[in-house]
Amino acid sequence: MIAIIDSGMGNVGSIANMLKKIGAEAVITNKKEELHEAEKIILPGVGTFDHGMECLREAGLPDIIRSETLENKKPLLGICLGMQLLGKRSDEGKSEGLNLIDFETKAFNIPKEMPLKIPHMGWDVVEFTQKDKILEGITGQQRYYFVHSYHAVCTNKENILMKCDYGYEFAAAVKNGNVYGTQFHPEKSHRFGMRLLENFVRRV
Repeated sequence: MIAIIDSGMGNVGSIANMLKKIGAEAVITNKKEELHEAEKIILPGVGTFDHGMECLREAGLPDIIRSETLENKKPLLGICLGMQLLGKRSDEGKSEGLNLIDFETKAFNIPKEMPLKIPHMGWDVVEFTQKDKILEGITGQQRYYFVHSYHAVCTNKENILMKCDYGYEFAAAVKNGNVYGTQFHPEKSHRFGMRLLENFVRRV
């Protein structure tokens, strides 16, 4: 069973629907007992960094997420803001993140001469930087759906799983052991996102 964390940070229904399409059993929850029983955990999120951490704290979830991933070694996938919360901190706020992956979230700093708008919104191409179970069987040019004004800057390049270019290269997906994060929305990325989520469910 996959636990989709519901802490009031966004629409979790679309993720549940995508998991249903690939035949995965999922529950939308913020209960400690169900997170403990789950085989894997997905942390979605939209909005601002501080509000995201506040939602997790109000639900009593940060310590539970850390214990289930660090001590019980359950795979965790953070999506969009959920990925940013996996890091240490963000330019967007003052809160401390979950600190599960060594990165800081920085605001886009697009050169003024480039006619690129912030937020980075819409479909964009990504490039894999390493092999991983979550990427098995995914070939050809991969396109995913992004909506964000901030991006992760990893201390260690080994934590970068995918990269994208928007004025300059940034981390589109990250990994540290059993903890994964995607800046893009796999649940909105049609067949590209479906395969990645299927790999998370069946191979990670």
